[in-house]
Amino acid sequence: MSDFFTVSVIVATIASGIRLATPYLFAALGETVGQRSGVLNLGVDGVMLLGAFFAHWTALETGNLWLAVLAGMFTGLVMGVIYAVITLYFKAQQGISGIGIFLFGLGFSDLMFEVKIGSPKFTKQLPDIEIPLLVDLPKVGELFSQSLLTWGAFAMVPTIAILLRRTTFGMNVRAVGENPQAADSLGVSVNRVRIKTILIGNTMAGIAGAALVLEAKVFQPNLTQGLGFIAVALVYFGAWRPLYVMAGALLYGLVQATVIRWKVLQIIDRDLSDIAAMAPAVLTVVALIVLAGRIQAPSALTKPFERH
Repeated sequence: MSDFFTVSVIVATIASGIRLATPYLFAALGETVGQRSGVLNLGVDGVMLLGAFFAHWTALETGNLWLAVLAGMFTGLVMGVIYAVITLYFKAQQGISGIGIFLFGLGFSDLMFEVKIGSPKFTKQLPDIEIPLLVDLPKVGELFSQSLLTWGAFAMVPTIAILLRRTTFGMNVRAVGENPQAADSLGVSVNRVRIKTILIGNTMAGIAGAALVLEAKVFQPNLTQGLGFIAVALVYFGAWRPLYVMAGALLYGLVQATVIRWKVLQIIDRDLSDIAAMAPAVLTVVALIVLAGRIQAPSALTKPFERH
């Protein structure tokens, strides 16, 4: 254990945790926008899997990692259109339709992998972007060398916060999420606002999938391993506030990075490492139990809108 408590190892673990938090953050921030408008999407994990597959396939076919990111983004956008039609126009129950999206993403990404790729193939990794001066700081400079997607994920925190709190669109989103009848009476198109938030949320889930696979450099069936469901839980953990959602994503990333570092340093044996790998899921359950009844969800969350 003493091998872990050195400055270099701790800084490296934190840097890795920040990187691992990236897909959590993209997916959870997108889901935050959707839930603030009253739409719950339990299909985030499936959208991430599809985004990851098409990003990986694009990277293999073209060798262009930025086209791969765009492929993941576009995949999320398409899934957003599908989910909006199912929930807003066919009035399907959000929880059931979300699980349907997840199962579709899980099965279709697996099928496409077998048909188009067949066996694990590695791609290049996105290059790191260094912050001048800060990267040269002694001992902690490594923290300021991350991929552009990681910097982008953290830049989205204030962007989403400003969008929700300081813009007319954000005001409409919150109004629709709290009292859609009142918002409708004031001339706000509830479905139009919800369509936009669904598209934003799913597009960001697609980017999250791309970030995950480009960091791993390889796609495999069920790559996310439930990460999308943890992202949904992070919205509750963060009480629908982008800054708190970011804190939760960092916590999960650091837990993952610590477990990985312990395994590398052989601080824990294989049996214990398998148990430790369950830490994010256990943390999710504990957090939801502790926060149950202490946070107030948007009043119209999961409730379909019917104009009277």
